[in-house]
Amino acid sequence: MRNRASKVTAGLSIAIVLASAGFAFFSKTATSSIPRSKVLQGAKKSVQGDTNILLLGLDSRRDANGADLPRALLDLMHVGSSSSIGGYNTNTMIVIHIPANGTKAVAISIPRDDYVNVPGLGMKKIKEAYGYAKYAEDSKLYKAGVKEPLREHLARDAGRKATIATITELLGIPIDHFAEVNLVGFYDLATALGGIQVCLNKAVNDSQYSGAVFPAGVQTITGVDALKFVRQRHGLPNGDLDRTHRQQAFITGVIQKFKTQGILGDLGKIKALLDVAKKDVVIDAGWDVLGFLPQAKALTGGHITFSTLPIEGYVMRNGQSVNLIDLVKVRKFTHDLFFPPKPTPKPSATGATAVAAGKSTAKAAPKPKPTKINYANLANGKSVDGSSIPCVN
Repeated sequence: MRNRASKVTAGLSIAIVLASAGFAFFSKTATSSIPRSKVLQGAKKSVQGDTNILLLGLDSRRDANGADLPRALLDLMHVGSSSSIGGYNTNTMIVIHIPANGTKAVAISIPRDDYVNVPGLGMKKIKEAYGYAKYAEDSKLYKAGVKEPLREHLARDAGRKATIATITELLGIPIDHFAEVNLVGFYDLATALGGIQVCLNKAVNDSQYSGAVFPAGVQTITGVDALKFVRQRHGLPNGDLDRTHRQQAFITGVIQKFKTQGILGDLGKIKALLDVAKKDVVIDAGWDVLGFLPQAKALTGGHITFSTLPIEGYVMRNGQSVNLIDLVKVRKFTHDLFFPPKPTPKPSATGATAVAAGKSTAKAAPKPKPTKINYANLANGKSVDGSSIPCVN
């Protein structure tokens, strides 16, 4: 049953970001009912109006107060119980960069098994930062006599803080906002939206593990089928990395749903999404969703491209299979995506005429050869364009 949970609850984060911004037109108090966390207070922020949003999908079979999810619900979702598959891994981590002009957003998925430095804990799989920090804080609070559910809330904040610090150090960027979604939130999202359109390159049959059995081509998935779609890793050419592309494809489907069906203008649908948010989502305390509305257009219009952070290969560390990364390449990859160099202006016609008139015999300097950087093994695949429904493995 190991690692059979949904890995794409960040799709709900995207939906809540959009829904919150839209619903703010009707009621500013509605979005204040979404649970908030203060872990970003005092943190370094982006400059010049850019915004970096971290979407976290938390792999836990417990609700926001630490109670086990109902057995009937877990059976419906085809996932194990908190006793058989415990933990608080962040199996989905996506950073969305929205430039100040709000035109074209870019997003980076961080593979969950990347072997990175977790501040204060040393080298770990990046997905484990949350759980290690949460457990340590929970133990301290228990000894101090702090009762539930306050202990659960404070311990999860420690997990969020550790994850944000790890990602900030890894990518070399600040995190301005975050949205965290629990496991059941994805199921609730699929139900609230009434189906998401996706596309598969080939038919799949993973009935033994995730339960995913789908034909090739474009199709609409709902409820439990949506959960199966994003959980599958067995039988895919690149395993977890292909599942990362499933995450990106699902989020693209969510964006297309907003774009084509006018959900932001449907008060009933927005209310349904906000009802999900109140139960399954946590966002940072400083997020002014009404003020975010202009930037949200980069998402609602489908103007977003998803990439996957490069890895160098697979190795064993402390008895675990992990993704080996090159920190320099990872940071350059991120910087080049978030802050692409501006094109060099072409010389003016006037300047060219002046050179001709002077009959200069000086040879033009040879053009430098472009630096060829191989950012990933091919398993990372091509970027996913959020302007249409992409076909993935």
